[in-house]
Amino acid sequence: MTEEQFNRNLWIPEGCPDVVLDTDTFNEIDDQFALSYLVKCSDRCRIVGVTAAPFHNQKSDSPEDGMEKSFREIGILLKLLGREDIPFFRGSRGYLTDESTPQESDAADFLAELADHYSPEKPLYVVAIGAITNVASAMLKNPAMKENCVVIWLGGHAHHMADTMEFNMRQDVAAARVVMGSGVPFVQLACAGIVDHFVISRWELEHFLQGKNALCDYLLKIALEVANRHPAGWPWSHVFWDVTAVAFLFNEDGRFMWSDRRPRPMPEYDNTYSFDPQNAPMRYVQHIYRDRLADDLYKKLAE
Repeated sequence: MTEEQFNRNLWIPEGCPDVVLDTDTFNEIDDQFALSYLVKCSDRCRIVGVTAAPFHNQKSDSPEDGMEKSFREIGILLKLLGREDIPFFRGSRGYLTDESTPQESDAADFLAELADHYSPEKPLYVVAIGAITNVASAMLKNPAMKENCVVIWLGGHAHHMADTMEFNMRQDVAAARVVMGSGVPFVQLACAGIVDHFVISRWELEHFLQGKNALCDYLLKIALEVANRHPAGWPWSHVFWDVTAVAFLFNEDGRFMWSDRRPRPMPEYDNTYSFDPQNAPMRYVQHIYRDRLADDLYKKLAE
């Protein structure tokens, strides 16, 4: 890949790009919104697949259980969206054990094989909004992915923060190192310090989604299930992290966010970044225009 093409691939895709979404869909409520937003934006991109990422927290018994729950949730959403034609795949059962051994999964095989149908001039865009295990495993299987793909990842904290103890990154630091160290054109949407600005309130969700369609009612229901765990009468809001990674694809003229080009850091196993000005460049989102993105999200979901 030429330097000129590499730099072009660090920016907003032109035309209608092919996209795969890698998502831990059952982890919390924002993945469902992100997947729905992406599918509703099918006039702006072509979705060629969805892959289920592993996760382990209070909503799963293990990374494999989290992946299976996410796989089922993807199916529910694609049915509600009327897009059962979009293929979706089970992902990794666990995290990388080292930086050279892939986790075997249908998702990794799908991504590794799919990448060979693309080129630096016409790349596949992989939007990852969970632990990046599936993407790293696919890269270990097919190193050509670093030439033929662009990876957009919601993961890690802002570069000025004291640590990288963010959920997606800390679950699989080895996978983050594989992807960020591969030289693939890479876009990072960091969580604390950047994306945590994209907060949505209960009132907004009820006002803009209630009764609009079956999908909006489902998304509102799962959001209110979380909101209703809080004491009655308390204000409630939530950071809809994952929507921002999808929105980068549609950020023409910087309408949803602004970013810069910089050397990428390397995640370390002590939950910090190391910085080397000689590292390959990346695009780093600096700020989210919250109201503009929320407006587009509500309008698309209600269509």
